[in-house]
Amino acid sequence: MVMSLQYCPPDMACIWVLMMMMMTVPSIVGAQGPPPPGYYPSSRFNAINFDQGFRNRWGPQHQIVDKGTLTIWLDSTSGSGFKSLQPYRSGYFSAAVKLQPGYTAGVNTCFYLSNNEDYPGNHDEVDIEFLGTTLDKPYTLQTNVYITGSGDGNIIGREMKFHLWFDPTEDFHNYAILWTPDEIIFLVDDVPIRRYPRKSDATFPMRPMWVYGSIWDASSWATENGKYKADYQYQPFVGKYTNFKVSGCPAASPTSCQPPPTSPSGSGGLSHQQEAAMEWVQRNYKVYYYCEDPSRDRTLTPEC
Repeated sequence: MVMSLQYCPPDMACIWVLMMMMMTVPSIVGAQGPPPPGYYPSSRFNAINFDQGFRNRWGPQHQIVDKGTLTIWLDSTSGSGFKSLQPYRSGYFSAAVKLQPGYTAGVNTCFYLSNNEDYPGNHDEVDIEFLGTTLDKPYTLQTNVYITGSGDGNIIGREMKFHLWFDPTEDFHNYAILWTPDEIIFLVDDVPIRRYPRKSDATFPMRPMWVYGSIWDASSWATENGKYKADYQYQPFVGKYTNFKVSGCPAASPTSCQPPPTSPSGSGGLSHQQEAAMEWVQRNYKVYYYCEDPSRDRTLTPEC
């Protein structure tokens, strides 16, 4: 919305015009992107080819690697997923991802950490999930943390959801999880969007996890709590991954192994620049936070 004060009369109408202009400022700023974080952890690590760090986990007929780009897809017969060659107990894990445009409701395209195969019914998980959408709405990026079985049966998620300041279907963007013994940082193009600190042993994942990615039908919940389902007249639904970066402490590494630093100081936490960038993202693009949901039982999430 563009308005001019040239003909604004000195009355309440003028005040209303000013208020409307102020309300549009975040969207104008948003188009320019967040302030620079001043620290770019992705630049610390070299990219690896898919087969250097991963293997197919399921749906091999819906997965191809061509010129360094992994393509996985979902149709009415199957989705597909991949898994790292080894588990880690901390580290930096990222991939550049490009999403499918158009109607993708019900489709979950994700990159995440989990030990669900090692601890069935009692697993930990750290998620970056792209929740598909209808033709008139943007993708939702969901970050989530499950601890010791809170994602099994009695589901206790710790979701923070965002829209993005760019169209994730137009190009590849880098999405990362930086996991240390003290905190988890979620990053988009090196901009921290969420920090999940370790406030207690009971609310933080500490067992080794594998790195996964997949595309699958999550119609029961993914788009507006299941209101819109996957519609296979739009199949196949495609996710593209490239520029994989995995650097950390494998489960079998010595205790002296240290994860990558979360900030330029190397002392944990985020720098002032990183905090400012994260605050900007959350102020302008956060659409859900479990600690602010009045319908949630706070006794189940004591870290709130």
